[in-house]
Amino acid sequence: MTRFPPAKLTETTATKTALITGASGGIGLELARCFAADNYDLVLVARDEEKLNRAAQTLEQEYSVAIISLAFDLSNPDSPREIFAILQEKQIEISSLVNNAGFGDYGFFADCALEKQEKIIAVNIAALTQLTRLFLPGMIARKNGKILNLASTAAFFPGPLMSVYFASKAYVLSFSQALSNELQGSGVICTCLCPGPTKTEFQNRAAMRESKLMSGAMMDAKTAAQIGYDGLIKGRNLVVAGRWNQILIQAQRIFSQKQLAKIIRRAQDSS
Repeated sequence: MTRFPPAKLTETTATKTALITGASGGIGLELARCFAADNYDLVLVARDEEKLNRAAQTLEQEYSVAIISLAFDLSNPDSPREIFAILQEKQIEISSLVNNAGFGDYGFFADCALEKQEKIIAVNIAALTQLTRLFLPGMIARKNGKILNLASTAAFFPGPLMSVYFASKAYVLSFSQALSNELQGSGVICTCLCPGPTKTEFQNRAAMRESKLMSGAMMDAKTAAQIGYDGLIKGRNLVVAGRWNQILIQAQRIFSQKQLAKIIRRAQDSS
């Protein structure tokens, strides 16, 4: 765990504070920029301590906001509660929670390492759910708060060659939309952001170099983040980033799940 800068963020100085997971790069870092530009203080969480501290230093130089960085691996089931406990101890109220951390794995499910699939579920589903449950009651009590959950256009389809990742994002989409309904009239907003393929480190970590899905044009992380942030501020429950992606997800209305699986398989298969 690393705090940066030490003891700068306190109950008395923070008017708006956003907790962002997976904040050391990609969409998470760009979302941090969106919140910082809107005068939010930041609590940044990521597993790579060195990258996280570099991100925190960059953001501190760019914006006059207070920043705490917490190096935690969210695949560890204890991490969400430890993060919550640290912030409770420092009396830091989280007004916006961004569950951005997530990763995938490419290949036939039977061939993929079980440990990695378990970690995908732990980060993409379990940690997101735990953090939401921990911070949501405080938002409801204050009658004010925002939750942004990162899903994907993958959430709308079965995903051969990335079966667990696609399924995990379907969970995020369903959970977020249900939560949005439950929170009506509470003063708390839950938005689900579904970007398509985006230029980040996700592809390398997922070993997707062989996937044809990654060979086409991809949205940049800054654009995806800004679209998601704008949707959150407007109180939308679902944001699909990009006109083409909005058209793409309509395929679920036309094709059966079996047909969609074949389409995704062709789009993913390197052979």
